[in-house]
Amino acid sequence: MIKILLVDDHAVVRMGLKMLLNTNPEVEVIGEASEGNEGIKKALKLKPDVVVMDLSMPHGKDGLSATTELKKLMPEINILILTMHDDEEYLFRAIQGGASGCILKSAPHDELLTAIESVAAGDAYLHPSAQKRLMEEYLAGVRHDGNDTYNLLSDREREVLTLIAKGYSNKEIAEQLVISVKTVETHKGNLMEKLQMKTRPELVEYAVKKGLLGYDI
Repeated sequence: MIKILLVDDHAVVRMGLKMLLNTNPEVEVIGEASEGNEGIKKALKLKPDVVVMDLSMPHGKDGLSATTELKKLMPEINILILTMHDDEEYLFRAIQGGASGCILKSAPHDELLTAIESVAAGDAYLHPSAQKRLMEEYLAGVRHDGNDTYNLLSDREREVLTLIAKGYSNKEIAEQLVISVKTVETHKGNLMEKLQMKTRPELVEYAVKKGLLGYDI
């Protein structure tokens, strides 16, 4: 049995959710709260498996603040954000605050049950449009970070990186660039620090992805 705490400022919404959820024999609503502070107190007392938390509650503590505070007090708690806002800013802030998932209030009953079961099992759940937006944001961040880290490298460090990726030893790199082996090792150490990598294979993979060898993976 999955024990649920509902936190929403609208009594009618809480009533409707409770009626819907209690039709499932594997789910039980064990408590309700009308704002974040009350939700935190109820969660500490009742210890639910999942808190279904409304995002926007104008009277009292809002869902984002309550989620962040509750996760600090009960790190093991699973919080599913229930929102009317299909907005990536709210989504990212909720996840950063510790929410295990996010679902729209307009979602079908079956989807809500699926989301609750997912977060109760320790998995994450995002409604489809949120998944798409989160992936787009992640990929954009990866591209941005990749460009930034590469721009941190000096021309010599880029040369060393390329030669490492081509399989040359430190001695061979030193001979090609007419520098000492110790200088090559220094450049390699700087590369790893700037790119936040620890092994030679990581450097090779990075160089390939950056197209430094003339092909990509």
